[in-house]
Amino acid sequence: MNKPLKIQEMIVVEGRSDTQNLARAVNADTIETGGSAINSETIDRIKLAMQERGVIVLTDPDFNGNRIRHIITQHVPNVWHAYITQDEGRAAKDNPHKSLGVEHASPIVLQRALASVAHHQMTNTAIIDMDILQALGLVAGTQAKARRSWLGDKLHIGYSNGKQLQKRLQQYNIDAQQLKTTMAQYEEI
Repeated sequence: MNKPLKIQEMIVVEGRSDTQNLARAVNADTIETGGSAINSETIDRIKLAMQERGVIVLTDPDFNGNRIRHIITQHVPNVWHAYITQDEGRAAKDNPHKSLGVEHASPIVLQRALASVAHHQMTNTAIIDMDILQALGLVAGTQAKARRSWLGDKLHIGYSNGKQLQKRLQQYNIDAQQLKTTMAQYEEI
């Protein structure tokens, strides 16, 4: 059996079940937020970990997971982010609750997410105008949500609403040309 990949950075997850599932995929230390209630003590631990080893945030692909990412990024802006899609984090179909989270992702999915970690920091990239996002069908319109979801998966930046998308594209240094080229692939589907 292969040894799991060793991750140097501390990985922030929401709970113990996320840590246990992550251990199936990689050899890493985690910081558990205890769910969506992230306190100042946890933020202090993340700050220290960032100074000493670096930090990767890997939260559930849902509202609370995005909320936790936002809170952490406000306090520790240079953390790294790894994302899984909602489909990758969905519980087995025979589960009556069909819950969603890192705890349900396969080891391969978790390894891929961590391999494609993207650094989260503001860059000098020009903000993509909302008119461009609208023209590409990413804001307003019946298919906008599905298009944003596809784009987030394709670029490994996670799902976001229209307003968040504009900021996230800038954070990951994605310019208008790259966005247009990527969305052209969506049109070919």
